[in-house]
Amino acid sequence: MLRTPLLYLSNAGWSRQLITHFGVARRTARRFVAGETPDDAIAAIRALNSQGINATLDHLGESVTNQSEATRAADDYVHVLGRIHDAGVRANVSVKLTQFGLDLDDEFCARNARRVVEEARRLDNFVRIDMEDSQHTDRTIAVFRKLHQEFDNVGLVVQAYLYRTQSDVDALLAEHARLRLCKGAYKEPPDHAFPRKADVDANYLRLAKQLLAQAQSLPPAGEGGRVPPLPAIATHDERIINAVEAEVAATGLPRQYFEFQMLYGIRRDLQQRLAAAGYPVRVYVPYGTEWYPYFMRRLAERPANVWFFLSNVVKS
Repeated sequence: MLRTPLLYLSNAGWSRQLITHFGVARRTARRFVAGETPDDAIAAIRALNSQGINATLDHLGESVTNQSEATRAADDYVHVLGRIHDAGVRANVSVKLTQFGLDLDDEFCARNARRVVEEARRLDNFVRIDMEDSQHTDRTIAVFRKLHQEFDNVGLVVQAYLYRTQSDVDALLAEHARLRLCKGAYKEPPDHAFPRKADVDANYLRLAKQLLAQAQSLPPAGEGGRVPPLPAIATHDERIINAVEAEVAATGLPRQYFEFQMLYGIRRDLQQRLAAAGYPVRVYVPYGTEWYPYFMRRLAERPANVWFFLSNVVKS
């Protein structure tokens, strides 16, 4: 019931102004966002690393409105890759192409993304390209393919709730793409995405098994916790995680040939259980001042997150 209005509010300017005005929202967002500076993010990653968990760092921001903002976003990623290297933490980075100017000009965006991937390669690191809403899917895949022809340290996210994802996965696996599978967190019309959670879950499991089968024939690549194994199974759904564990046991796939990925501040108990069981686990660590859209999407995903937010409002 809450998902649709919360996803609407994630893009509403009036709601952003209202909610970010209150200190309680900023404090509550710290449950899901590591902070506003690279120092905050590195500190959060150190804490995760101490628990045997790797990280992927995301500098929050999307849908920039001019090329200066996009260039600055790429500059920020080049800088934070250096910070990761100097700090010696086990982390790579995730990027959104609209933050690099995808809505302004595809070639301009690709040049920004290339600069970040090139710097990551120089530092023996890895870049994951996040998938955004379905109006950006084709262009995001096109930019990824252009980069993947030149670089082997770049991967892509695919979303199980889209009907098209099965055919995308078939093609991308044939190109030896490094894929992260998630359910999808944007509001999509029923002609683009499965409207029922049960159908999304069923498609997720089909795709996860396909990715795990590919991993059978490929060696893991996880040196220093920066380059993720193939593939990345990104979910907090314990039923799906149990099914993936059963599939791994049945096929004999070594645990080091794939990894579970989760979001910062969500199901920490599950993250720690899987890491203790010997699975590579990577947590998506967002930071930055543009936390509002990300925070609202996290509220939309799970009712428990909404109650967590409201309980903090009452306490304040």
